[in-house]
Amino acid sequence: MGTFERYLSLWVALAMLVGLGIGVMAPGLVQAIAAAEVASINLVVAVLIWAMVYPMMVGVDFGAISGVARQPKGLIVTLAVNWLIKPFTMALMAVLFFDYVFAPWIAPEDAAQYTAGLILLGAAPCTAMVFVWSQLTRGDATYTLVQVSVNDIIMVFAFAPIVAFLLGVTEISVPWETLVLATVLYVVLPLIAGLLTRRALGSQQAVERFTARVKPWSVVGLIATVAILFGLHGEVILARPLVIVLIAVPILVQSYGIFALAYGAAYALKVPHRIAAPCAMIGTSNFFELAVAVAISLFGLNSGAALATVVGVLVEVPVMLSLVAFANRTRARFPAA
Repeated sequence: MGTFERYLSLWVALAMLVGLGIGVMAPGLVQAIAAAEVASINLVVAVLIWAMVYPMMVGVDFGAISGVARQPKGLIVTLAVNWLIKPFTMALMAVLFFDYVFAPWIAPEDAAQYTAGLILLGAAPCTAMVFVWSQLTRGDATYTLVQVSVNDIIMVFAFAPIVAFLLGVTEISVPWETLVLATVLYVVLPLIAGLLTRRALGSQQAVERFTARVKPWSVVGLIATVAILFGLHGEVILARPLVIVLIAVPILVQSYGIFALAYGAAYALKVPHRIAAPCAMIGTSNFFELAVAVAISLFGLNSGAALATVVGVLVEVPVMLSLVAFANRTRARFPAA
């Protein structure tokens, strides 16, 4: 990684502070950004995420997609972790911490709300940000696209039943508009733009030169996104710091545990690092737009469930950056092919 990327954790930390400062000192600006929403998706954040995803989409070689079938292990690990393990371990972590470990500090009704929010997070694997994490670990852009696309297809059918089962209810109102719009914004449109760019550039050498030029803007987009997210939720963070910390604990345990499981499985199966790193990142990261939207639609904007999903957003970037650094340090332990 370059110097700027090497100190990415520092820039993100500064972006968090700037975001909090903007939230306190310029609430009108934050309200204007918050108002730019369609189907519970903030359009300002969507544009920045699009900018982050686009450089990697330029690197997607459609001619190589058929090669994914020759290396199915990474996809198998991703699907097994995302749909057979992660939602249930997240629910277990939530119950363990909120009903038992933190019981002296959290009222039972609040504990139930926080548990519901974490269940929503655990059942929604990442769609957009994983392209950034994959790029930072020099992941295979084509394979990552296939992994995300398959997860999105499964999510359409599996998200509501899994959430309904874990929440113990019979009907879940899933905002399909949010799900569809997020997929179009974060996957389909950047993919089309990347395909058109590849065709316009012509040669692979030109593609590589172009990608090298636009890659820094992907990191800039990440930093700007963090600042905006902290600006949007700064009031909550400052008003309830202890609750934020308590909610963050099971998310942290779950995130590092899921990464260890997926990354360890990929290592045991001798999956190449360019596939193994994104494979573990997808399982660790969350589709926070969907989780937040469903929490608000089911429990209300000021509910504990909505607060828990927002904490998931705040925790994700620092956690994922630490895992990116770990994955890069352990690259040599995986097969290179």
